[in-house]
Amino acid sequence: MKKLSFTTKILHRGFLKKDPHGSLHMPTYNNVAFEYESAEDIELAFQGKKPAHMYSRISNPTVEHFEQKIRAVTDAVGVIALSSGMAAISNVILAVCQAGDNIVTSKHLFGNTYSLFERTFKDWGLETRYADMTDVGNVSSLINDKTRILFLETITNPQLEVADIKALADVAKAKGVLVVADTTLTPPYIFDSKAFGVDVEVLSSTKYISGGATTVGGLVIDNGSYDWSKNSKLAPDAKKLGPFVLISKLRQEVYRNLGACMSPQNAAAQSLGLETLTLRVDVSCKNALVIAEFLESASKVKAVNYPGLKSSKYHEISEKQFGNKPSSILTFDLASKEECFAFLNKLELVRRATNLNDNRTLILHPESTIFCEYDEATKKDMGVRDTMLRLAVGIEDEGDVIDDIRSALVGI
Repeated sequence: MKKLSFTTKILHRGFLKKDPHGSLHMPTYNNVAFEYESAEDIELAFQGKKPAHMYSRISNPTVEHFEQKIRAVTDAVGVIALSSGMAAISNVILAVCQAGDNIVTSKHLFGNTYSLFERTFKDWGLETRYADMTDVGNVSSLINDKTRILFLETITNPQLEVADIKALADVAKAKGVLVVADTTLTPPYIFDSKAFGVDVEVLSSTKYISGGATTVGGLVIDNGSYDWSKNSKLAPDAKKLGPFVLISKLRQEVYRNLGACMSPQNAAAQSLGLETLTLRVDVSCKNALVIAEFLESASKVKAVNYPGLKSSKYHEISEKQFGNKPSSILTFDLASKEECFAFLNKLELVRRATNLNDNRTLILHPESTIFCEYDEATKKDMGVRDTMLRLAVGIEDEGDVIDDIRSALVGI
């Protein structure tokens, strides 16, 4: 059989066990416990010697099916679905790092991720080193023998910075450092992480995958490309488990013990959302470009940032990595914070809300909302201005969105 397309693989991914009723959708196993035929069977299951579900915090058939669908389209060695994107990030870091280690990353991070590194993990003895991800030499200079992870966002939020991921991965691999990429803005349909040297993907499946922001979830996708003998914490298990070390560490310890599991209801909803991912991404990314081009021509707009624009300094590298789908969020600047608020209050169709890739177009003033906890100096370092608005474009007719924006710009 010829190689199947992304959507075909998703739609025709079989169940690990045949459904007795011939259902085309995996049933939602809304339960906690699973019965065994004998004491011997349950002993083998708990010892990991017989594949089976024991308790839904550890594994569940509906969640497992969702994970297998993701694995089918990424060719990963393993996938774990979690309760949120933040859970995915924290689980990987806790599995790979220990006190005294460091992570090299960018200061242009999602606000909660920055807080996780700079506040939560800092208190536990994990150092974070901040680099300019567009300067490979700067990144290389910050890596030492205590660096365990090079962590990057494929497109930063809301700065929309795009680094040369392959060049960064080559530097990290030469020094034995794991490359972890937050691909929330560029899920598997948009970005082939393995081809660009990413070892592990972490992402919020709440966004593109869920299908209109119906449920919260996160994913860890292990591409199986890292040599775990180079990680001091996991090296002892590398000889026995090979490329499956991270997934095993998560399943048998970190993920299990922290309890950040995805619910079966959310897994069922996101499996369904995954089936229409390509359709929604194609429309929202097309809409984003059209709206960005309109904003470039609007006299009230001082600047527009979208990697899909030919005027963007990231256009060339973005096209190389993401083709013609560099996410569906864009930012633009007005003259002042007061103008931003006046504009927001005049919108009638575009919703004032925080999320990405909802089916509806959403808008946010990042400086006063998702970055409000940081002081002015920190916000400046993070590239968050009080004149900037973030537009997360949906799947409406782009003309309707443009009409709403045009009307709201009048008289501000």
